[in-house]
Parts: sequence; structure tokens; C-alpha cells
Amino acid sequence: MILAPLIKQIVGTLWYLLPLLILAALIKSSWFKGVMGEFIVNVAAKLMLDKNEYHLIKNVTMPTEDGTTQIDHVIVSKYGIFVVETKNIKGWIFGDANQSTWTQQIFKHKSKFQNPLRQNYKHVKTLESLLGLSDQQIHSLIVFVGESTFKTEMPANVTHGIGYIRFIKSKTKPVLTVEDVREIVSKIEIGRLTPSFKTNREHIKHVKTIISEKQNITKDMSATPKHKTDNSIIDVNACKACGSEMKIREKKSGDDAGKKYWVCIKFPECRNVEPYSEANWF
Repeated sequence: MILAPLIKQIVGTLWYLLPLLILAALIKSSWFKGVMGEFIVNVAAKLMLDKNEYHLIKNVTMPTEDGTTQIDHVIVSKYGIFVVETKNIKGWIFGDANQSTWTQQIFKHKSKFQNPLRQNYKHVKTLESLLGLSDQQIHSLIVFVGESTFKTEMPANVTHGIGYIRFIKSKTKPVLTVEDVREIVSKIEIGRLTPSFKTNREHIKHVKTIISEKQNITKDMSATPKHKTDNSIIDVNACKACGSEMKIREKKSGDDAGKKYWVCIKFPECRNVEPYSEANWF
């Protein structure tokens, strides 16, 4: 009987602590970090961009041939359309535009994540198709928020924090008319799926399906016997001449300057070069 008041007091104390524990868990969740990252981008856009010239549209889910694609932010202006993907990732960030995956390092721990430029590629192409625009009128823009540091040189359209505002303001040549801007905002609002929990849930389900399919393909490829050539046995994704890794390279001069190729890492010892084509990303 002596313990009863003590137990009651402990239970009462835990009852008051429970909401704090739930709140702490929520703050640490990836969902909350994602929401906060998008909130920071939204606030910066509203405070630092003239709302009469720049029109912010948030959380745009668009239907595609194979499901849906979800865009964090679309900013429409006469200087072009900025398709913004936010990444709330901490630590050191390593990567370049041509790599399929980038690296996050926290102390000695390293992990891979999808190149956000490739992730945003489908967003850009979806809007290009919907709006009938050229790649000169639409810009892919990546914004890292949170405690992250770039440890490799990044393209100008990969930014940190409010640096994305500087990138947007660096575009000073009008590529759209005022009427174009009005029509584009209207088309996006009409073409998007209604923002709702159901829409978000269905998109997440679609993305999980794509990831699962890609993982299955990777497993199948690793289990598939390797091709034989006259010289050696090589992986299906390796150099067909020597079996080494292939890297994407861009031609710097000549009539086809800017064109990309797969080039063997042993070049010039191995001179195998293959055409490069863009992959599809969600």
C-alpha cells in the first residue's frame, strides 16, 4: 500500500513527459526535416523575391505516363521557370553533375544517395511537356538545407540555403512574356493533382514501387552470368573492350561540343567510347 502513491506519482510524471517524447521523436523524423526544409525555401522565396514578378507554387504533384512525379517548388517568372528540389541532408557532401549517386559523410560513416540533379530531371521534363517550353526557359535548381557542407565543386544550380535566391536573381534576361507567365501558372494549377494526404500517399506508393523494381533489376543483373568476349569476361555495364568501369565525359570542342559519351577509365590505353543517353528518374 505504501508503494501505491509512489507508483501513481511516477505514472503522472510520465503522462506529462509523453507529449514531449512524441514531439522529440517527431522533430528527429525525416518527414519533419523534409517539411522544415521546404518551409525554409518557401519563406526565403516570399521574403526575398518580388511576388509581382516571381510566382511560387508549392508541392506540385503531376500525373505522368507511369504514375506521378512530385515537385517541391515551382517558381514562375519572366526570367524562366525554376524547378526546385530541396534536400535536407547533413554532413559532408561529395558529388558532381555526371555521377548517378552522391556521397554523404558524417564523421567516418559514408552513405550514397541519388544525384538530386537526376532526380529533378523528370520534374523538369514533365513541366516542359505540359507547358511546351524549351530547356532555355526552364531551370533545374537544387537546394540543400540543414547542416551540410559541399566538399566538391558543385554546378551553379546546386546551392545551399538561401543561395538559391542568388541563382534565381542571376537570370536577368526575359525569356517569357507577362502573358506567358500568367498562362503557365494557370496551366500548372489546372494540371496538378489536388494537394491532399491521399495524393501524397499515392505518390509515395508509386516511388516505393519504382525503387523496388530498380532494386530487383540490380539483383537480377548481379545474378546474371557475365558476357564473354574474345578477350575476357566482362560485366554488362562494364567496358566491352577491357571490362573496366565506364565514366561519362563531355566533348569540349568541335562541331559536337557539349555532347556526352561513355569513356573507359583506362583511356587512352583503352579507347572504347560509347554513346551516352539520359536515363529516366522519378
